[in-house]
Amino acid sequence: MRGEAKLKGHDITSNRVEKFKLMCKRAYEIASRLRRQEEVLVVTHVDADGITSGALATVALRRAGVECGIRFVKQLDGNVIEEIADSGKFVWFTDLGSGQIDLIEEKGVECVITDHHVPLKHVRYQLNPHDFGIDGSYEFGGAPSAYLVARYMDKSNRDLSSLAIVGCVGDLQDSRSGKLLSYNRLILGEGLKAGVLEKTKDIRLFGKQTRPVYRMLEFTFDPFLPGLSGNEEGSLRFMNSLNVPPKKGDVWRRWIDLDLEERVRLTSALVRLLVRYNFPFSSIERLVGEVYILRNQPEGTELRDAMEFSTLLNATARYGHEDVGLNVCLGVCDGIDEETFERAFKKARNLLQNHRRNLSEGIKLVDELGIVELENIQYFHAEDMILDTIVGIVAGMCFSKANLKKPIIAFANSDDGIKVSARATQRLVEQGVDLSEVMRVAAEKVGGKGGGHSIAAGATIPRGTEMEFLKLADSIVGRQLRR
Repeated sequence: MRGEAKLKGHDITSNRVEKFKLMCKRAYEIASRLRRQEEVLVVTHVDADGITSGALATVALRRAGVECGIRFVKQLDGNVIEEIADSGKFVWFTDLGSGQIDLIEEKGVECVITDHHVPLKHVRYQLNPHDFGIDGSYEFGGAPSAYLVARYMDKSNRDLSSLAIVGCVGDLQDSRSGKLLSYNRLILGEGLKAGVLEKTKDIRLFGKQTRPVYRMLEFTFDPFLPGLSGNEEGSLRFMNSLNVPPKKGDVWRRWIDLDLEERVRLTSALVRLLVRYNFPFSSIERLVGEVYILRNQPEGTELRDAMEFSTLLNATARYGHEDVGLNVCLGVCDGIDEETFERAFKKARNLLQNHRRNLSEGIKLVDELGIVELENIQYFHAEDMILDTIVGIVAGMCFSKANLKKPIIAFANSDDGIKVSARATQRLVEQGVDLSEVMRVAAEKVGGKGGGHSIAAGATIPRGTEMEFLKLADSIVGRQLRR
């Protein structure tokens, strides 16, 4: 399928077929260039999308007989790019690079780029959906971009489509409508056809495979479930009141252990709960949607469900163990020996348990700190009390208690200065809010750097510039809402 795309049945209208064909042609050109290399250094981002993208690139290169290594970076700044240039290696940037093209070219790095963040400019060996008029925040993600190149390196790499979907879900590409949309569905379709993926309609809460149902409810903060989130006794009472026994004998029941009638009863009750507390329709609607199952992975583990898998990977990345997440992905693709995979999986699960505990404590801390409202935005400063690697997730969870009409900006101290994380609701994005622009412009004006997506973005700024940054961000959001 050289430069071609089989699009029937994948929700892509005829007038958009040409865009995807052009993307396929670019993917083919990049794949051809990669196959000609003797050695490639994969440089990728430190989150679920970045880990899956890096794993996709690694497996594809190894299968093609190309020697490769991998490097994870939080931020692709001048110093990192200079170090990469000094290595003299050919580079495959995944899930990053498009925003630093000028620096990459300035340092003379030979490379290809598969990314989905807004690019500085068009270059020949870059596969970025924005170059083709496709939105990288929800239509085609970073992992799908890497997958498309892997697909053109060898058609047998269709089995890697499951990792691409895990990356999509980890990047919240499905959060807008409770399912993957647009060109992402082409990759989903390949996974379904290859037999490595299955899609079902179900509740979209974390822990369906692995947690007792009452624990799943207790540790759900997005959306915040009044009387259930953070409340073990309340969650148990809720289940019993609906005649859904939390235990069968001595065994706590997971969501996958419930029969269909019990699932429907619980889901209906959760919808009624959110309606009673005046949650926006968009949040209630996304409670149920598409769930993506990795068919070849064991039932009852985090690897079975794309949402749980992506959360597992994020947990490894947030605590500086990206290599652990990478090895889990490689194990899923039969890319490492079983002993190494089992060791990595065990470590990843421990990190996930610690991650969920830290998020729960983070929410409680924000309750104590309070969220300060400005004219168009709201914010809190966690200083050293919340890790800079998870403060963005905590910020998103805070919408359960904060003003839904204003984006949330969160600050936390980091080694590089002040980490800024911004989150918006889908409704705010529809009204014109673009946090990528807010973070980029406001950060640059105080001597920092920022970017991301319209609904979620981040920045790093110098210490002491927080109030000036907030003033700028408040002004930019106000202007966006008045457009």
